[in-house]
Amino acid sequence: MPGAQEIASAILKATENDIVPLTAKQVSQGSKLFGAAILDRKLLSTVIAETNNERESPLLHGEINCIQQFFKLPKEGRPETKDCVFFATHEPCSLCLSGITWSGFNEFYYMFTYEDSRDLFGIPYDIDILQSVYQVASPGDTEETLATKPLYNRKNKFFTARSLAELIDSVEDEESRSSLKTDLARVKKLYDSLSQTYQDGKKTGTASSSFFA
Repeated sequence: MPGAQEIASAILKATENDIVPLTAKQVSQGSKLFGAAILDRKLLSTVIAETNNERESPLLHGEINCIQQFFKLPKEGRPETKDCVFFATHEPCSLCLSGITWSGFNEFYYMFTYEDSRDLFGIPYDIDILQSVYQVASPGDTEETLATKPLYNRKNKFFTARSLAELIDSVEDEESRSSLKTDLARVKKLYDSLSQTYQDGKKTGTASSSFFA
């Protein structure tokens, strides 16, 4: 089976070649810049890639849209979800975490964290909803102790979640690891202009059906 180096390389390739072009088109029409891809775990080829389509429905986050389109593929020849690697450009929100779980994907990676979504892209809702709805205080908890608790279990009986940066850090060969880090920085940079387009669209009232603009 492919190792960390091969998986990271395939994810970066899928992001640049498959997700970003779709995202650029949708962002220009008012959707957010969150995308996803499903890769065949054995071949590391992209089975399908999608992006956010909130202009059509507030539920069509990048991950959910990708899952929906995945299950529209003919069952014959479509890999089982347990035999796939799921990738989200941004750490999945509560809706998308549930969608990934219910669909049976047991391994997923993400490029940008919740904090990145909030601080770099001006989209704080993922982390805000997880904190406000799901983060239940234990007796004696304070705002400070709550802030130190993880927002979800990244390793559980349903799936294992890892950041792409963490995956790359696990590559043993120093030269390969360094090359992947350079590629990661370059691909992340592609989202600067996408973010600007999205923020500019909000100012001009570009249509979106999402409650959270």
